[in-house]
Amino acid sequence: MTLNLLKLSVGPETVEDLEGFIERRIREAGTDHTWHQTRMVPKRRVDLLDGGSIYWVIKGQICARQRLIDIVPFTDDEGIGRCRLLLEPALIRTERRPKRPFQGWRYLEPHESPPDFSGASADDGLPSELRDELSDLGIF
Repeated sequence: MTLNLLKLSVGPETVEDLEGFIERRIREAGTDHTWHQTRMVPKRRVDLLDGGSIYWVIKGQICARQRLIDIVPFTDDEGIGRCRLLLEPALIRTERRPKRPFQGWRYLEPHESPPDFSGASADDGLPSELRDELSDLGIF
């Protein structure tokens, strides 16, 4: 059974900022994927890797997702257990959904996950703030 994760995006203030961060990380690391490092290892690994994604919350809105590739637990240099969530590089915009702040990550059931954005194309040249306002008005 597919399961997703929900995570606050700390730092990026727009989807474009997050896309830029992903591109820089991949370029600097010389990999074909990106990752997010966390302290807690998800216990429902099998369900997450059965087509699951990490849904990103930016400025109080779920607005994008990335497909999970793998979950890799490891111990850092200080002997602390950590986990690296390996992610596909493609950032898929979703329909925006408000989400209150929380710490860490949360499981997100598929029926609770917002659908992929089906309005104007992510490549339409509109700034994300304008696209968000138009979406809030029901235009997209």
